[in-house]
Amino acid sequence: MAASPVLTFTDRGIYCPAGDFHIDPWRPVDRAIVTHAHSDHARPGMARHVATPRTVAAMRHRLGPIEAHALPYGEALTIGGARVSLHPAGHVPGSAQVRVEVGGEVWVVSGDYKTTDDGLSEPFEPVACHAFISECTFGLPVFRWRPEAEIRAEIAEWWAQCRAGGRTAVIGAYSLGKAQRVLAALDPGAGPILTHGAVEEMCRVLRETGVPLPPTTRVTPEITRKSHPGAIVVAPPSALGSPWARRFGPASQAFASGWMRLRGIRRRRAVDRGFVMSDHADWDGLNAAIGATGAERIFVTHGYTQPFRRWLETRGYDAGIVTTDWQGEETGAETTTEDGA
Repeated sequence: MAASPVLTFTDRGIYCPAGDFHIDPWRPVDRAIVTHAHSDHARPGMARHVATPRTVAAMRHRLGPIEAHALPYGEALTIGGARVSLHPAGHVPGSAQVRVEVGGEVWVVSGDYKTTDDGLSEPFEPVACHAFISECTFGLPVFRWRPEAEIRAEIAEWWAQCRAGGRTAVIGAYSLGKAQRVLAALDPGAGPILTHGAVEEMCRVLRETGVPLPPTTRVTPEITRKSHPGAIVVAPPSALGSPWARRFGPASQAFASGWMRLRGIRRRRAVDRGFVMSDHADWDGLNAAIGATGAERIFVTHGYTQPFRRWLETRGYDAGIVTTDWQGEETGAETTTEDGA
């Protein structure tokens, strides 16, 4: 596929020559347009940033003081010869697609996205374009998600079973996005809702931007199963099975992820329950989102890129693959200490 005057693909990330900026670069650059604050898309070392207000808040929490321009959804910003705007991606609160227009030609970089409404993230909005750069983390027909209400009910039922059996419910969920979706499924009247420090700090940041979440209690050294019987604990995946988590035993451990759709991964995680909850589009969502753009050129990145590109070609698209450092789902490599910091 020929190079485009709108966006090109470099060893630092997706680059716009007309505006001299990169989108979600993985190496230091002068100006970065950032789709969301997950660590594989918002890397340290950039001189300047452009992102939505919520993403700026989350990046400053994770990266420290940074120079950033907070660009609301739908508001256009002219950078050099490019016109840039951000549009809801539905991935996590504040996540965005990046629309870039140069000389009347429009390209859209999706970042990570999902097309179902989780009740917390700004719902995905299709953006008409000539070329669409789409993730395909779950780009196989086996990946189809259940309705949000059913997932929430399943988590609530599991917690009730744990309480009835005298066990603490401990669930692993990434601190930005997934953890908040789990919290939204919980009834504060059912029992104590405890959070690991990494989860609680991100919840604090999001609450300050207006994201509605139930009341939670941060785990401190004195908090145990005895001090808070019948509790549910929401923690990063890296905390599962750790000394930090063992204070809550006997416990039932669960993990919330789209990868729980695959039995082999559920077994390797060695958890009692796996909840199929993803912040990425499933097979149907990917196809619907791509179709809604009206684009004829599609580039796919991270995930099942080879089979998904072949599928798109059978559907008549001019499809290619972009190699990036993006991982789709966070690795869960978040700091776990005894006090939950």
